[in-house]
Amino acid sequence: MAKVAQDKRTLPDGLKPQKMRPACDPKTLGFENTKALSVQHDLVGQDRAMDAIRLSADIGHKDFNLYVLGHEGTGRHTTVSKLLAKAASSRPTPCDWVYINNFDAPHKPNAMSLPAGLAGTLRSAMQDLVDDLANEIPALFESEEYQTQRRAIEEEFGQRHEEPIAEFAEKVKEEDVALLRTPMGFMLAALVDGKPIKPEVYKALPPERKEEIDAKIERLQEHLSQVLKHGPQLQKEHRQHIEALHASMAERVVTLRVGEVAKGFSQNADIANYLEQVRQDMISNAELFLLSKGNSNNGPFPEAIRKYHRDPHFDRYSINIMVTHDVAETAAPVVIEDLPSLNNLTGRIEHVSEMGTLATNFTLIKPGALHRANGGYLVLDAHRLLTEPFAWDALKRCLQGQSITITSLADRLSLASTITLEPDPIPLDIRIVLIGDRRLHMLLLLLDPEFGVLFKLQADFEDDLDRSAKNTRLLARTIGSYASKQKLRPLTAKAVAALLDHAVRLADDSKKFTLQIGMLADVMREADHYAGKAKRKLVSDEHVHHAIQEANRRASRIKDRMLEAVTRKTILIDTAGDAIGQVNGLSVIGIGHHHFGRPSRITARVRMGSGKLIDIEREVELGGPLHSKGVLILGAYLAANYALDVPVSLHASLVFEQSYGGVDGDSASSTELYALLSALSGVPIRQGLAVTGSVNQNGEVQAIGGVNEKIEGFFDLCKARRLTGEHGVLIPASNINHLMLRPDVVEAANAGKFRVIPVKTIDQGIEILTGRNAGRRNRSGAFPEGSINALVEAQLHKFAETRRRFGARTDQDNNQNDRK
Repeated sequence: MAKVAQDKRTLPDGLKPQKMRPACDPKTLGFENTKALSVQHDLVGQDRAMDAIRLSADIGHKDFNLYVLGHEGTGRHTTVSKLLAKAASSRPTPCDWVYINNFDAPHKPNAMSLPAGLAGTLRSAMQDLVDDLANEIPALFESEEYQTQRRAIEEEFGQRHEEPIAEFAEKVKEEDVALLRTPMGFMLAALVDGKPIKPEVYKALPPERKEEIDAKIERLQEHLSQVLKHGPQLQKEHRQHIEALHASMAERVVTLRVGEVAKGFSQNADIANYLEQVRQDMISNAELFLLSKGNSNNGPFPEAIRKYHRDPHFDRYSINIMVTHDVAETAAPVVIEDLPSLNNLTGRIEHVSEMGTLATNFTLIKPGALHRANGGYLVLDAHRLLTEPFAWDALKRCLQGQSITITSLADRLSLASTITLEPDPIPLDIRIVLIGDRRLHMLLLLLDPEFGVLFKLQADFEDDLDRSAKNTRLLARTIGSYASKQKLRPLTAKAVAALLDHAVRLADDSKKFTLQIGMLADVMREADHYAGKAKRKLVSDEHVHHAIQEANRRASRIKDRMLEAVTRKTILIDTAGDAIGQVNGLSVIGIGHHHFGRPSRITARVRMGSGKLIDIEREVELGGPLHSKGVLILGAYLAANYALDVPVSLHASLVFEQSYGGVDGDSASSTELYALLSALSGVPIRQGLAVTGSVNQNGEVQAIGGVNEKIEGFFDLCKARRLTGEHGVLIPASNINHLMLRPDVVEAANAGKFRVIPVKTIDQGIEILTGRNAGRRNRSGAFPEGSINALVEAQLHKFAETRRRFGARTDQDNNQNDRK
């Protein structure tokens, strides 16, 4: 005979306050305020990530680039900058790089490497050289020596040009023909009485005389053409003699001045070779210096101090510095590029408008972050890099080729057909550090095969830190160090303890501290502001609590509106009385960094059927896969624990009432199971209790996330309707270590007005919710009479019997119809 179940209408005691909020004791910190603490330089709890950063910074082999992953506020950027700066201080200063003119192929500028700090010296020397020659060469061409040689050349070629013409003029004169000079050139005219014949006289001549004159003129014209044919050749020789004179005159001063410059760079063969090319080009193009002199204007400064090197036609002798380093700074560069676009990474080639067209030259080549960081470290934000067109592809190409090739975005997209350049690639020796999140890192590993080859190391920043006595003191010192570095007011021990409690809350684990120091820093700065307004010299725990409360209040508009909708009964949720097949479930809504709990009514309805368990959320495509998984587990639990000797003959439906958005996660699966058991047993459930927790097929209640927010969400509702002592929340026992509830919740629990009750199994939870024993099978396999499980099994047997009778009657009716 089955044992009769006993009622348990009295709620069990909930957790003790110290379990609900294991607060930090300020006395254990060992100081009165943070002013007495020494500065903590190292980041707490990130040893693994810091070792990876050091390895990437120190190792000499290529492709050991680094991806730093973790949450915002864990100190990734600060730690990377600090460790890279330390590693850079022990590395040599890299060389300078400049672009110089390629006199043979101007569209292919040459890259030249120089010892650190020498690029600026060379550029200044070239500017002074141009300025000196721009003054000296024009003066040289105005000298008496030049004028004398120039006149000699002019006289020689003038004589050589005029002698044949004079001889021809004498010859034709003997034949009564004159050689005339006109603006259009030379022409021949017949002579009559020693004077050129006039047109009217010519017309009056007899035809025979005309033909004689015409034939003579035609013959002499051919002879004249032969004489004049040597004119262009003479002009060419004349120009060559003039150019040779210019070159010989310019060579003396150019060679002298270039030689003076070369003495300052005698130990560098590349510079010596470049200066020789410059010398030859200046001699060949000495007229550039005359042109500059001719274009001078009468400004307020004398010609002797005019900066001729700024004239555009002297750009060919410029030194375009891509990167230079101060020789006094013996360290490798550490560059942080906030906007890693294609141009900002690899450099760009600018253009200027000239006569309606775009033109460029090597002086318009601008460096990128890769040039500035060459020989050192470059830090980039991974997300920004991947969102910039062609930037990621260009970075990989540079790393693979170990050189910096400048390619404009317009060229990649074929948007422009202007004159462009093909600069020499600059050899690349660099370590790239990408900073991003874990999801992006996984996507790159999955979708980009080259990523794992180029970025062999990862620095994974921890999200939390074990809450030990040692780590508590270390984190307290970190808080004090931050206050000191940011010039905040010192914090009292109680204020630090309040921040440590907040760090536990952010970690969602009473055994852990969050390592998202940035979020703690936000609270510290706001608390410092409130302390300043109160004219306090120290930040107290009151200021910290006020900062936390104000941050929550600023983000609570939606939460308050939802609570208002429940208290006004727009959204129906009961917090008193009993109801069959109805349970208060809990969910979490997140908006940015702010999360809050939201109570929901979950109902179940049952009847005889074919074993189908309908999840209404899934049927209308509002339920996610994890929620659907939880519902399927409920069906498996019922089928494996009740009425094992008959087919499952249940038709049940589950729904989140007044839910108009998506539902996912399995944290409400235990709540849905309680509603089903209540609906099947007919035993009502206390509405003053809310439930959270997932369940497995063995009926064990499993841990869920957001337990603090869920408890506080139901507490706020019950508080708004007045706490009676009959309110509380059932949570998985495995979530006890995740509790860090608000002080007001703990105070209410300590006063007996609210309970947080841990449960391990469904049987334990249903007993608390209904006040009746769940019941266990005895040796005969029966549940105690009147227990929840017995009532559920009885109902399932009843459904099965009803289904059997219905099926038999249907078969009988079908047989009768067949006989008819």
